Amino acid sequence: MPTLIDQEMRLEDRFVAAFERHAGQSLNGANARLHGVRQAAIERFAALGFPARKAEAWKYTPIGKILERGYRLHLGPDATRLSKKDVAPHRIPGLDAHVAVLVNGRFREDLSHLGALPEGVVVTGFARAGQTHAGLVDAHFARYADAENEVFTALNTAFTQDGVFVYVPKNTVVEKPVHVLSLVAAGDDLLLQPRHLVVVEEGAQLRLIETSETLTQTQTLENVVTEVFVGAHAHADLYEIQDEHAHGSVVANVQAYQQAGSVFRASTFTLSGEMIRNNLNVLPDAEGCESHLYGLFLGSGATHVDNHTLVDHARPNCFSNELYKGVLADTSTGVFNGRVLVRQDAQQINAYQSNKSILLSDTAHMYAKPELEIYADDVKCSHGATTGQLDRDAIFYLRSRGLSAQQARALLLLAFARDVLETIRIEPLREKLDALIAARFD
Repeated sequence: MPTLIDQEMRLEDRFVAAFERHAGQSLNGANARLHGVRQAAIERFAALGFPARKAEAWKYTPIGKILERGYRLHLGPDATRLSKKDVAPHRIPGLDAHVAVLVNGRFREDLSHLGALPEGVVVTGFARAGQTHAGLVDAHFARYADAENEVFTALNTAFTQDGVFVYVPKNTVVEKPVHVLSLVAAGDDLLLQPRHLVVVEEGAQLRLIETSETLTQTQTLENVVTEVFVGAHAHADLYEIQDEHAHGSVVANVQAYQQAGSVFRASTFTLSGEMIRNNLNVLPDAEGCESHLYGLFLGSGATHVDNHTLVDHARPNCFSNELYKGVLADTSTGVFNGRVLVRQDAQQINAYQSNKSILLSDTAHMYAKPELEIYADDVKCSHGATTGQLDRDAIFYLRSRGLSAQQARALLLLAFARDVLETIRIEPLREKLDALIAARFD
């Protein structure tokens, strides 16, 4: 049974108490290091505390009202009864992929369809990988994600149990995408904390898709951490599609670490949800790295979407490009805080950042804060942010050509989203998102 978080205690103390109750059972770890990492993480979590509204990084996102709910921690095995027939409608039509299914944060081999993987490639549950590939997990787990300064990463690290582990050995190309299909089908109001670890070694190539969908009307919060290691001259593409219901909230932390000459692409598409916070941090830690960050978020009703990004240029001769777009209707809220840091010895950096948003109502809000922090003198860096409404002249022109007001609006919004959608390098995924977004705009 899920563990009830005691509502009579201070919020942070509830989690510490739950950790102490389960540390010797379900949270004892696969080895001594993992147990030590958990213990250090819960201590750091208690010291940091959840962010207050006055915290600069959270000033536009009132996460406290989400955290105060009576969630249950999902620490035991998942007993949700789903069949492959139930999962099939949530797969991507026409996509030939290695499919790993998570239900309520737990890897379900019986629902997955991994097929024949290339030699040496591993796609499995994180919990199982801790036993079957302990050396790899030990070498990379909790090495990149910042549990020292990020409270949600610390909390996830302390309670890590399952998720997905993907390993691609040196010079191996995974021709088919790996699709992580994450379904929330909880009967209770649950706090779920999946942990994903993706290791792409030198010269290897991987395209990873994660789709997250909520199948229940209960109030849920997912605290997800994904660590991505991209070896020298490797290529890793990460696509995240978030489609939660009106009571589904997500805090997603992605940390990518790049070695020399590697290419990392991350695309985040937020289609729905109650409160969504995406933290995407990229560290190109050697020369010749490329980092591409793309995002598209849609807000309707009272949806709140907050995207925070950081590209930390620690080494010279690297390139980064960032483009985020948002469409906000009704009383929804969007936040974009993109930070590019160029360290003192990181000369010859090219970094570009752009955020553009459209407000479809007078009650929608957008907060944009692009940042450049540069300590080197031989760089080319630019950033910009614009927020506005649809061009009335363009709508008038389209209506004069026989389109209705709704058709004209939908056509303009699709054109606005097109340059983000066209960055998708997997055709069936692009077609699915085209259809989903067109339906939302209609």
